[in-house]
Amino acid sequence: MTSLQTALARELAGEVAFDEYTRHLYARDASMYSITPRGVVAPRDADDVVAAVTLAAEHGVPVLPRGAGTSLAGQTVGDALVLDFSRHMAEIVDLDPETRTARVQPGVVQDQLNRAAARYSLMFGPDTSTSNRATLGGMIGNNSAGSGSVRYGMTIDHVQALDVVLSDATRARFGPVSPAEVAARAAGSTREAMIYRELPALVAAHAEVIDTDFPGFWRRAGGYRLDRLARPDTPFDLAKFVVGAEGTLVVVTEATVGLVPKPPHTVIAVGHFRSTQAAISATGDALACDPAAVELMDRTILDLSRQKIEYAALGEILHDDPDALLFVSFSGDDRSALLRQLDELTELWAEHGHGYHTLRAETPTQQSALLKVRKSGLGLLMAASTGSNRPLAFVEDTAVPPARLAEYTARFAEVLDRHGMRAGFYGHCSVGCLHIRPFVDLSRPDEVARMRSVAEEIRDLVVEFGGANSSEHGDGLARSEFNRRLFGDRLYEAMRQVKRIFDPDNLMNPGKIVDAPAMTENLRDALLREAKPLPTALDLTVLAGGSDGMRGAADRCMNIGLCRKTDAGVMCPSYQATLREQDSTRGRANALVKALSSPDPLAGLADERLHEVLDLCLMCKACKSECPLSVDMATLKAETLHQTHQTRGVPLRSRLFAAIRTLNRWGSAVPTLANLPARLPAARRLLGLAPDRPLPTFTRRTLPRWHHTRPQPGESALPSARVGVSSTPSRRSRPTEPPAPRGTLTWLADSFTSYTEPAVGIAAIELLERAGWRVNLADTGCCGRAAFSKGLLDKARKQATGLVEALRRTQGPIVGAEPSCLLTLRDEHRALLGADHPGVAEVAGRAVLVEELLVEAIDDGSLRLREDAWPAGARILFHGHCHQKAEVGTAATVALLRRIPGAEVVELDAGCCGMAGSFGFEAEHYETSMRIGENRLFPAVRAEPPDTLVAATGVSCRQQIDHGTTRRAHHPVELIRAALP
Repeated sequence: MTSLQTALARELAGEVAFDEYTRHLYARDASMYSITPRGVVAPRDADDVVAAVTLAAEHGVPVLPRGAGTSLAGQTVGDALVLDFSRHMAEIVDLDPETRTARVQPGVVQDQLNRAAARYSLMFGPDTSTSNRATLGGMIGNNSAGSGSVRYGMTIDHVQALDVVLSDATRARFGPVSPAEVAARAAGSTREAMIYRELPALVAAHAEVIDTDFPGFWRRAGGYRLDRLARPDTPFDLAKFVVGAEGTLVVVTEATVGLVPKPPHTVIAVGHFRSTQAAISATGDALACDPAAVELMDRTILDLSRQKIEYAALGEILHDDPDALLFVSFSGDDRSALLRQLDELTELWAEHGHGYHTLRAETPTQQSALLKVRKSGLGLLMAASTGSNRPLAFVEDTAVPPARLAEYTARFAEVLDRHGMRAGFYGHCSVGCLHIRPFVDLSRPDEVARMRSVAEEIRDLVVEFGGANSSEHGDGLARSEFNRRLFGDRLYEAMRQVKRIFDPDNLMNPGKIVDAPAMTENLRDALLREAKPLPTALDLTVLAGGSDGMRGAADRCMNIGLCRKTDAGVMCPSYQATLREQDSTRGRANALVKALSSPDPLAGLADERLHEVLDLCLMCKACKSECPLSVDMATLKAETLHQTHQTRGVPLRSRLFAAIRTLNRWGSAVPTLANLPARLPAARRLLGLAPDRPLPTFTRRTLPRWHHTRPQPGESALPSARVGVSSTPSRRSRPTEPPAPRGTLTWLADSFTSYTEPAVGIAAIELLERAGWRVNLADTGCCGRAAFSKGLLDKARKQATGLVEALRRTQGPIVGAEPSCLLTLRDEHRALLGADHPGVAEVAGRAVLVEELLVEAIDDGSLRLREDAWPAGARILFHGHCHQKAEVGTAATVALLRRIPGAEVVELDAGCCGMAGSFGFEAEHYETSMRIGENRLFPAVRAEPPDTLVAATGVSCRQQIDHGTTRRAHHPVELIRAALP
């Protein structure tokens, strides 16, 4: 392998990696399998692909093309050289709205193509639930489909031409050709000529068996599509033939795909049912109304969605407590006609007694919560994993004619019941495809044997019902073994001949579709070394999977790849900037699994390569809420740093950042001296601070000083502002004993809005007092968040203990304006002190963001805002803090801003700002920090008119916006204060 690595590094422009950690990161996809590859290449262009295939063949090494690595059947793992197309070969080469076609490289993500096509009211027809990370190359390899396949078919129906590299490293362009062209291309001795010569002869020789033995149901992604070549009424088309071949025949370097008109209107009916079987039985009436999609979701998925902040909106619109939902979508140009279809379905269901309620979602706003949960069925089901007992994809991709779906599902359930297996049910009723994932513990040989028995019974059931064993997720390692039984000996042998024609040396992703190993080989949990006990500083039982220790919490990742999305949400900011697998949440989780599987896990955690992988984790905590399996990398990184500090010591800069409260307090005591490092390059270099990053400015007027020295009854009230926001609030008079009809609360004087942005704390306290609260200041110490992020867990625990003890003696709600500090009381303190520590739960239960109390005060009239605060109305662009999104969501903040009369509030879905506390100040992270900001946040802010007000709840976010766009961002309380009379 050293020889191959050296040759690849010399010949390729793209990255070449053969180190153990990179190989481990590519050993898994979203399936139940694990095979360590020989090495990984990220080609930059087709020339790189040719060179890689050439050199791999010279060394007798197979090649394995890979996109997002989200395959569910094991197609993208193997003992091969992995070609990762997702990093560099992800360009939309051309998009022609006139011909409704697009030329794309294989790494283009489906949503990326759809965004480009949407400008012309077009889209790519196959709508996968993983559209925010699924690559076109992967979809071509799998012949993917989705909820809209009843109308738009599968990927094979939209591929028009493919540029490919053949097994001998020669190039070819596949597409429909005439008989004369087939004959012309068959001349010669090249691999392409042999394909055009031998494949038509193979099809002709097996014409009868192709006609009689191929499964009749069209919703099919398994085997080689000889049936497509045997059609007398269509041209000979190798582009469509290799769709679904899973990289076993060719490597695709570019694809020409067709686009379809994007329907301008969609309406959705959501039927509520008392059982899954009742919902499936209602599918016939739904199909009679010509829908665009019919989707099932059972109680398992519904219950799991209620546990995630991201999907909480669904529970608010459902009626009663359904056991299953049926989503029926109608799309088209005529909205009135769609509403009539909705009426027709509602009447049919009522007439035939299907369901007990039908929810109508007629607008995009009404549909957003529904669609978000519907597309997250796989991830939500995976979240039900406990330890190594997981819902696995070994029978989840079957499909039968929809008319027989209810009977088939009942028989399926009987098989599971007989074997004592539970499973979640969701999927595409409109095309007879349900994703049913039984829970299996692969570490137990008896359960592996039971899994195989179920797989064989379901395989035979599929044959009996005339269906497909693989309908959209491919064969891979999970189903290829059964292809002989499914297609019969004659067809299977013909498929083996296909493989030999294209790949005589078996170097193209071998072991998939034909000549596969047993489905029970290469199982990920069975291959994992038993983890040695590792005492941890944190109580990891508060994490999902943490009851199995640190490795159990990391190994909870099932590689579904939601952390690879780049256009929505927060997770994972550094991946969105670099597009490197190691910078995704799953990459870091898998790296930790490797380290913690070492004979000496402490040595594993100290490995330099592991820390390279963890380095760009911003600890934004988005993975805690956005990852369906709640893999909490922020907490796992903190523990890793702590363990490493025990053997290596703590870097000076980490000690300084961990002592941020002390530094800020000292800085405000001597602001002139403390502000000098911002102007001294030598001091910045000594501390490893980015030379271009502005440092916070200290002032003597701190929040504690203001609070303790403001005058007794006197004059002055809150200043008013009609257009801008004052950055230096005036002192406010307060009586010796201010009336407090709402009672007493405790203000958490955090380390930032107390010393570097006191205007925020002052404005918040003034508002709370005006609303009727008596405010006591808790200025007793740091919450420990800064020390936690640097892995100084002993220091963080000491700080947390002191603060919790102090806050237990206070009264009323504990209120703050900086989400990262206030929400530490709810999250990190449980891990630092233990969920059972006296006072942790009580303090956490009292912690609320100031926005929540201010909304209440405005709504009950005790806090009144001027109707003419902004006479022409105010447009407010709001960016939420990552920790706030992860822990409690941003609804209260948005609601508060919308209380400003005449305000138009736009909440950005701009991900992480890129600052992340100290991360953006550190010299080696500055460039990445700014790239993250440039991903979505900075362009969105710059696009706003000058009079748009920008709001952000996090001090780091406000610093980053100011630095990256020169626009000042306000805390929402400053805008509310400016709107007071």
